[in-house]
Amino acid sequence: MVRVKGGKFSQKRRGHLLKYVKGFKWGRKSKLRAAKEALMHAWEYAYRDRKTKKREFRKLWQIQINAACRQAGVSYSLFINGLKKNKIELDRKILSNLARNYPQIFAKIMERAMRTPSSSSSSPRPYMGEAR
Repeated sequence: MVRVKGGKFSQKRRGHLLKYVKGFKWGRKSKLRAAKEALMHAWEYAYRDRKTKKREFRKLWQIQINAACRQAGVSYSLFINGLKKNKIELDRKILSNLARNYPQIFAKIMERAMRTPSSSSSSPRPYMGEAR
């Protein structure tokens, strides 16, 4: 029986796979079995870390906004609550950028957010432990 090597298509398939492992170390860049394994792990990590990246950036923005709020003597949660009540729809990424690069604009936003909607009294809301 004649031996079938299937060289052209096998080489194409292997070459296609090895294209993705360029830059990997040791045999993982040239040996098919090791390259497949390395790629499976790499793609899993890439998928997982795309989600993690979003979480990490949101945490960072919250920390930066909190730091800017604390300098003005307001807690982060009260600030975000004030934004929602006053229908100021700015996301945390934008707020963080404003707090870092344009503190005077952030101060104006904070001033608007801390106003109580539809009431003229300028006294701040009491804390939970205080009498009303």
